Amino acid sequence: QVQLVESGGGLVQPGGSLRLSCAASGSIFSINAMGWYRQAPGKERELVAAITSGGSTNYTDSVKGRFTISRDNAKNTLYLQMNSLKPDDTAVYYCNADILTTRGLGLIRNDYWGQGTQVTVSS
Repeated sequence: QVQLVESGGGLVQPGGSLRLSCAASGSIFSINAMGWYRQAPGKERELVAAITSGGSTNYTDSVKGRFTISRDNAKNTLYLQMNSLKPDDTAVYYCNADILTTRGLGLIRNDYWGQGTQVTVSS
């Protein structure tokens, strides 16, 4: 069983910063790509940023230059540093990871999601 637990969300004023964390735990053999998604009220979930196991990153255009995704492979933890926040960044942010887990003598690959953390940008 694998769990992804997010933290770091909250209420911040426009122009402020927040740092989200996502800790993976369980019978993890290895973690491949990881990413942050967000879903605003009435909108579809969208990819915000992703990072490969080797550290290559990509971002949606609206956050380029403001958000930075990173990971600590030793701690199985994903981060999202969000600067210069705007009201349009308000959403529930979800962590996603492509994880190999041990099952007996074999490995199983699955896609996992965190429970989400609310980010609200408002004055």
